[in-house]
Amino acid sequence: MEHNGGYILHLDGTCEGASPMLMAGLDSITEIVLGSVKAPTERAEYITPFLKDIQIRYGDPIATVRDMGQGIGKAIQEVFAQAKDFICHFHFLRDIGKDLLGEDYDTIRKRLRNYGVRAKLGRHARALQTTFEQNPALLDVLPFTSEPASVPDALLKHTPAVCAYALIQWTLAGLHHGDGYGFPFDRPHLELAKRLSVLRQKLQALENLPWRGQWRDNDPFRKTLAAIGPLLDDSALPKAIASIERDIQVFDALRDAMRLAPQHGSQGLNDSGQQEDIQTIEAGVKRFRHWLTTHPAGANDPGYANLLGQLDRYWEKLFADPILVNTPAGPVQIQPQRTNNIMERFFRGEKQGNRRRTGNIRLGKMIQTMLADTPLVKNLDNPRYLEILLEQHQTLEGVFAEIDRNGVRTRLLEAQQPADKVPAKIQRLIAESEFPEIIHAGFSKLCQTLKNGPDSNRSLEQ
Repeated sequence: MEHNGGYILHLDGTCEGASPMLMAGLDSITEIVLGSVKAPTERAEYITPFLKDIQIRYGDPIATVRDMGQGIGKAIQEVFAQAKDFICHFHFLRDIGKDLLGEDYDTIRKRLRNYGVRAKLGRHARALQTTFEQNPALLDVLPFTSEPASVPDALLKHTPAVCAYALIQWTLAGLHHGDGYGFPFDRPHLELAKRLSVLRQKLQALENLPWRGQWRDNDPFRKTLAAIGPLLDDSALPKAIASIERDIQVFDALRDAMRLAPQHGSQGLNDSGQQEDIQTIEAGVKRFRHWLTTHPAGANDPGYANLLGQLDRYWEKLFADPILVNTPAGPVQIQPQRTNNIMERFFRGEKQGNRRRTGNIRLGKMIQTMLADTPLVKNLDNPRYLEILLEQHQTLEGVFAEIDRNGVRTRLLEAQQPADKVPAKIQRLIAESEFPEIIHAGFSKLCQTLKNGPDSNRSLEQ
């Protein structure tokens, strides 16, 4: 730390339900976790002793980076009053998004749960899945294949079933939509709700197509419609979707201005924001603020007024100029990292690990039983830390050298496989953004071919 001119203390915590809070402090220059503690709540009286312990061990930091919690802010002011105090951009943006989008998103999520649409579609898909399990050739004659294929008479009656199955899987895939940032950046339940609307449109068109002259052949379309109809007829759902999409435009505009959590990004929480100088980012946020004040709703909308108030309140703590520090090699400038994503990644990794080990999606019980020093394990990913810790001793990798890692990986992959595996071909197809249109066009073309009579060349073209 002396060689670097000091350290910048990033503080972050996680909790769930009635569980205690697990807080960790990290030096963002070396990326070494300095300490961690479990506390009943995020009140200053519990955080202050933790910060004093860090102060005794490492001295005062150059600066602190934290979330917007009042307790942590008071504790920092008490212990590190002379250090520059900054707000993590990721936490700031996430809290703004939750305030702005949370109510409508909760409405959408509750409607989906109350009507049980996901479970209904899942059961229907499993029932339809038996059709092409018993007739594997159906996967080669789907009406959205890029290669012409003749449809045997024995398989014609099953084509609606496999089309309905594929459309259901495309719809349910909306729950996996996102870039790995979590809500409010990712909104999978909104994506599912929007896909359900598209599903109904396509099914209504498909069920009325003259299929072989047999009315019952189109039952897979009608049964799927029956499963989703009550939800889509609930007036609260389209109202919530329209409201949240209006607010998403505002939130995503701020997200772009802050150059953080880019849409369609590939790094998820590994993304620490675009590496632009802080003055450029600040200028972009100023333009956003001016745009929002001239927005038709503007300050008259309580959500937008709150957003503007949060920006004004934390402005000085969001945009930090580089800090000049003295090192053995002379004075250098240090730009504090804009996010606490290093600790966010650690906490998310612990949650995912807990789910794999226990099958429990809740984190509260794990936090209650884990050692307070568990976040220090994160340091084992840091080569410099290991060098300091182990000196000339055997590496940690050597200790575990006898473990058959290939066997471990195989078992983990097996455990991650879903019970109802979607065929690889359909998985590739439903990834297409225009998949419902492809299904509709192909099925319609096949209907027209059948209508022209038995002597026509029944072939399928994209």
